[in-house]
Amino acid sequence: MSKQILSGQQVLLKLREMIISGEFVDAKHIAEIPTAKMLGVSRQPVRIAFQLLEQEGLLIKNPTRGYRAREISPDLIQHALEVRGVLEGLAAKTLAEKGMSELQQQTLLNCIQVCEELFSRQQFGEQELEQYDKFNIIFHDTIIQGSENIALIQALIKNNQMPMASAKALTYDSKHALSEYRRLHFAHLQHCSIYDALLHRQAGRAETLMREHSRVVAFTTTMQKILQNKT
Repeated sequence: MSKQILSGQQVLLKLREMIISGEFVDAKHIAEIPTAKMLGVSRQPVRIAFQLLEQEGLLIKNPTRGYRAREISPDLIQHALEVRGVLEGLAAKTLAEKGMSELQQQTLLNCIQVCEELFSRQQFGEQELEQYDKFNIIFHDTIIQGSENIALIQALIKNNQMPMASAKALTYDSKHALSEYRRLHFAHLQHCSIYDALLHRQAGRAETLMREHSRVVAFTTTMQKILQNKT
């Protein structure tokens, strides 16, 4: 059986997972060619992934060539997510007050319907994860752009340069597949509630739900702490 070739998005997801899990923590030089060979892909998707991961704040470009992984602290992630929650909450509140256009309604509903179909399958593998990532980005971007608040949009762009702060920086720890599936499904259910609040122009509810939604990144860790009786 031939080995599956990873798509560009799957390469990005895989490298993001490896960086966050600490696999590159001791590497002072992360280069395209050895990384491409390791993943069994050409250099182009790796080059693009490196550029995107640098924008997300997970990689730092070396002065000469190549990259190194950024040291990520829990406090740094928490602070960035708190800022994202405030900004995206304001975007949802603003859009709810204005009211959605028919196109915005249909776009958000389509995202929910596609993701619902993904979660109804018997398995949730790399293809499903790639599709979820795509429509998760569309969902968030629709709300953010729908606010039509340039200052808010620019502030989010700046904050998205912090590790794991952006909705585009989807993470998935394959070593805890069940917990991660639950986390993504929970995020999907939150999307449903956010859409309902926007549809009925419930501005305060939309803001609260969106702010809480930003914390779903840490849902797996939070659940493990609760089950282990840790604070």
